[in-house]
Amino acid sequence: MERVRAADVIGKVVISKETGRRFGVVENIEFVAESGELLNLVVGQATKHLSDLSLKTDEKGNILIPFSAVESVGDYVIVSENELV
Repeated sequence: MERVRAADVIGKVVISKETGRRFGVVENIEFVAESGELLNLVVGQATKHLSDLSLKTDEKGNILIPFSAVESVGDYVIVSENELV
C-alpha cells in the first residue's frame, strides 16, 4: 500500500471490498505511539450493516476496524469484510 498520512484518511468513507456497502466514516486512527504500529480505524456514523458485525467499540461507542482489514486507501477506505468476521 502506498504511504498515506493519517490526516488524509480521517473523514473518508469506509466501504466493503466484497459487497460495496458503506460502513461509516473514519473518525480517528488508533496506533502505538512508540512503534507507529497502526491498530484500528475508529469509525463513526456506522451503518446498520457494520453494527451487525459485532466488532469492538471504543469508549464513545465508535466501532473499531482492525487495520489489518484495510485493503486500500484512495477516495475511499476499502476494507475486507472477510477479515472482520
